Amino acid sequence: MTAAMSALVLVAGIGLFVDGRELMHQSVWAKPLKFGVSFVMYGATLAWLIPQLSRARRTMWTLGTLFAVAGVIDVGFIAVQAARGTYSHFNAGTDPFDQIGQQIFSGGVFGLFGTSLIVAVMLLFQRFGDAAFTWSLRAGLGLAVAGMALASFITGWTSSAGPRTVQDAYGRPVPLVGGHGVGVPDGDGMPITNWSATGGDLRVPHFIGLHSIQVFVLTALVLAALAARVGWLRSERVRAQLAGVVIFGYGALFAITAWQALRGQSLIHPDAATGIAFAAAAAMTALLAVLVVMAARRSQSALRAEAARRSERVRRSRGRRAEPAHGGGTAATGDARPAGTLR
Repeated sequence: MTAAMSALVLVAGIGLFVDGRELMHQSVWAKPLKFGVSFVMYGATLAWLIPQLSRARRTMWTLGTLFAVAGVIDVGFIAVQAARGTYSHFNAGTDPFDQIGQQIFSGGVFGLFGTSLIVAVMLLFQRFGDAAFTWSLRAGLGLAVAGMALASFITGWTSSAGPRTVQDAYGRPVPLVGGHGVGVPDGDGMPITNWSATGGDLRVPHFIGLHSIQVFVLTALVLAALAARVGWLRSERVRAQLAGVVIFGYGALFAITAWQALRGQSLIHPDAATGIAFAAAAAMTALLAVLVVMAARRSQSALRAEAARRSERVRRSRGRRAEPAHGGGTAATGDARPAGTLR
């Protein structure tokens, strides 16, 4: 699946430049490109993770296979619709292909969510590497599942505005029911991401949650690499605590962006309440990080002082044991000289 998504990224990337068709003022290949990149990252992570687990290997292999199949179905439909110059999400058209595709597409979405949820639950009963790495994997998959769950509510939160009709890449009318935005229809998006610049957009926390596992795993790897040079990071407990600080801060970012989007507020236009929440989360995360580092450095200094005291006690003990032997040898030598003189 990851290889197929990599090929899609290449094709969609070329399509951005050679295909001038657009949907809502954005290339028809923009969505396949974004989904392809996302699934390359997530799929590669699972492909690397699952064989490393020690328990329920057959079950985990089966779940990985189901995820791969669902991913191919889900993103495959997006790519096909892009090639057809029409919409993959929320398409309520009467065209038989669109109707059948929507049903298959929905099944793929639930397959992705279900398999990820089971993998996340099973990780709670397995340990992978040190504590920092284990908790990074657990929290990352858990937050990814939360992001997927949030995405499943996109239609429910936005469909209250009723259906609307838009044009496909050929100017033909297409009815849409639901959308990504909250309080505003799709469109007027930011560059690259196409997240709404005028209202709430649940794709923001969805993206943040989905890729949390890469952020957390990278954090654990960096901490492990730095432990070779930084003495106070050699403690597994300290690395686990710092990983926990990153998880806390990133989880707060996910929660705040979800709260912001659900209030119909664009990511780039936060109000005072959102700004205060971001500032408070950043300050708390920084404070926790400083406290962990200070405690770790104090602990290291205490260990060094204790090691120095032990070394000094050992040195003195050896010195005391050596002094009598040295003095006795001198006395014997002194006694021997007079004896030799008498003879």
